Amino acid sequence: MLRTTFLTIAFAFAAASAAQAQLPPQPPPVTSIPSNSGNDQERAACHPDVMRYCKEQIKDNQDDVFAILACLEKNRAKISQACNIVLLNHSR
Repeated sequence: MLRTTFLTIAFAFAAASAAQAQLPPQPPPVTSIPSNSGNDQERAACHPDVMRYCKEQIKDNQDDVFAILACLEKNRAKISQACNIVLLNHSR
């Protein structure tokens, strides 16, 4: 009887500490284009620059909008004025 009580208490403490140690659920990874990623005209303005300077990001994962934006930022001095305006309009 004492052994059963001891094991029950030990199990309760182990379960409680395991529950406290769990992280909150994480959001799913971004798999779609964010809603603020620009309209068709804005994407068309940056398309030539993306094709010219960001081929590697497209080859690796064409859905990774953030990698493409980072690439455009890295090449900011070389991209077209139209694409620069798009980035500025989106506070980049």
